[in-house]
Amino acid sequence: MGTVTIGVSIAVPEPHGSLLQERRAGFGDAAAHSIPTHVTLLPPTEVEAAELPAVEAHLTEVATAGRPFTMRLSGTDTFRPLSPVVYVRVVAGAEECTRLQQRVRAASGPLARELQFPYHPHVTVAHGIDEAAMDRAQKELAGYRAEWPCTGFALHRQDAAGVWHKLREFAFGGHGTVPPQAAPADHGTLPAR
Repeated sequence: MGTVTIGVSIAVPEPHGSLLQERRAGFGDAAAHSIPTHVTLLPPTEVEAAELPAVEAHLTEVATAGRPFTMRLSGTDTFRPLSPVVYVRVVAGAEECTRLQQRVRAASGPLARELQFPYHPHVTVAHGIDEAAMDRAQKELAGYRAEWPCTGFALHRQDAAGVWHKLREFAFGGHGTVPPQAAPADHGTLPAR
C-alpha cells in the first residue's frame, strides 16, 4: 500500500479561512491554495497507508478527551530569520492547542514524532516568499482580529501535487464527525488601508 503524508490541524472557519487564504495568495505565496487556512497540531508526517485506521482511532480518542474552547487571532509575528514564515498570532486557545498537539504526538500512539522546531500555534500567512512580500504580509495583517469556538480538528492527506485534502473531522467530547462550523463570534477585521 505504501506511505501517505498526513497532517492534523484546526481549521480556521469561514469567512476567516478564505480571507486569509486570499491574502496569502496576494502576497505571492504559491502554496496558498494548496493548504486550507489552519493551526497545525501535527506537521506533515509520513505514515504507512495501512496505519490510517489506527491513526483515526488514536485521533478519535484524543478528540473524545477534548473540550471546545475559544480561538482568538490577533496581529502578526514572524519566525524569521530561523524560518521564512509570517503568521497571525493565536492569542486565545494557544494552551489548548499545545496540549492537543502533545496528545496527538503521544509517545504511546501511532503519530509519535519529534518536531523540527518547538511547537508554537499560529496561522501562516506567508512562507518562503521574498523578504519585501514577507514584510508587507506582516504589516498589512498586523491589525487582523478573529474569534470563533473551536469544536474539533481534522486529519488531512497531501496528494502528489502537494495539495491537502480533508480525510475526516473529529469533534471534541466524542460527538462523532464535526458538524459545519457555526457562525463565528465575529467576522474578523482588517485595518483600513
